[in-house]
Amino acid sequence: MRKMFLIKCVFIFFLIKFGYAQEVHPDYTITDKVSHKCTPVLSQGKTGTCWSFSTTSFIESEISRLGHDNHNLSELYQVRNMYLDKAQNYILRKGKAQFSEGGLAHDVMNSIKKYGVIPHNIYSGFSISGETTYDHDHLVTLLKGMVDSAVKNKMLSKNWWESFNSVLDVYIGKRQKSFTYNNKTYTPHEFAKELGINPDNYVSITSFTHHPMNSSFILEIPDNFSNGSYFNVPLDKLQSIVDSALDKGFTIAWDGDVGESGFNKHVGLAILTNEKDPEKVFRTYITENEVTPETRQREFERYNTTDDHLMHIVGKGVDQKGKKYYKVKNSWGEVGNYKGYIYMSEAYFRMKTISIMLHKDGIANDVKEKLSL
Repeated sequence: MRKMFLIKCVFIFFLIKFGYAQEVHPDYTITDKVSHKCTPVLSQGKTGTCWSFSTTSFIESEISRLGHDNHNLSELYQVRNMYLDKAQNYILRKGKAQFSEGGLAHDVMNSIKKYGVIPHNIYSGFSISGETTYDHDHLVTLLKGMVDSAVKNKMLSKNWWESFNSVLDVYIGKRQKSFTYNNKTYTPHEFAKELGINPDNYVSITSFTHHPMNSSFILEIPDNFSNGSYFNVPLDKLQSIVDSALDKGFTIAWDGDVGESGFNKHVGLAILTNEKDPEKVFRTYITENEVTPETRQREFERYNTTDDHLMHIVGKGVDQKGKKYYKVKNSWGEVGNYKGYIYMSEAYFRMKTISIMLHKDGIANDVKEKLSL
């Protein structure tokens, strides 16, 4: 991948003693116009699990929107579940598949369908009491070695799977068949049902011209190990779906590219620019280029737009000049001018979005009919 400094979805920790000295033009001052309820910003730590943190945040907002109060769900429960599916897929495909920390929004939905959900205070994903920061470096190395060895030596025995599960138990925690929460006992499936989360109600949408519009296809990105299908719509329609959903009270799970000089977690902005020096990007107010389906497709096919990261779109705002931005909740902790939120310009969204996920009720009826929803 061309962004050599970017390890996919991994937040690289460092100490900022005196804050981040980035000169920002005063016109990049954002005022919220739409801002929906969501749970507090968290940090995925030194892991590649943005897909679970972002989608779990999205689900938590959905639970609240559906009238089931506020709940803090376990991100690492879904991570643990998906490692089993990734391992099976990798081994059965004889190692000719993706096995990594990465994943996509639909993987969380697949996990919920198969394994349910658990509150964070029941399943934190910390293997040692008192831990507060996630770090999966050793875990990933160990799991990758195990699946590669299984492929090489054709080890598909029950004992091997028990060993694989044992490693996950040690590093992330044992899965629980039932738990007590708010003085009531649940299985993970029962808890998901009580919170009103039906994975079948959520759809993934994208916009690329190498497949027919208003049809579905398996998106060709490395982390789509589970062969998730996406509805393909025109670029203008993709953006209008997001705008309409936000206006109606829905939030959106977002997958896209964050490895650009115009994406800056400290400034809290994502703008489309040709300036390569990140220290110069925000010193002047930049007029962004128009993004067409053709320019978007070209960037994707040249590997200049990649599925680096997943986040959670929770609102919209405008800057001093009236330009619109999407308010996006990140999972790298409360860093930057907006304490963990990023304001993404329309141009950046149009160029660098890989896909979105939302509840089908957030989609206009005419679009639903075209997509046969």
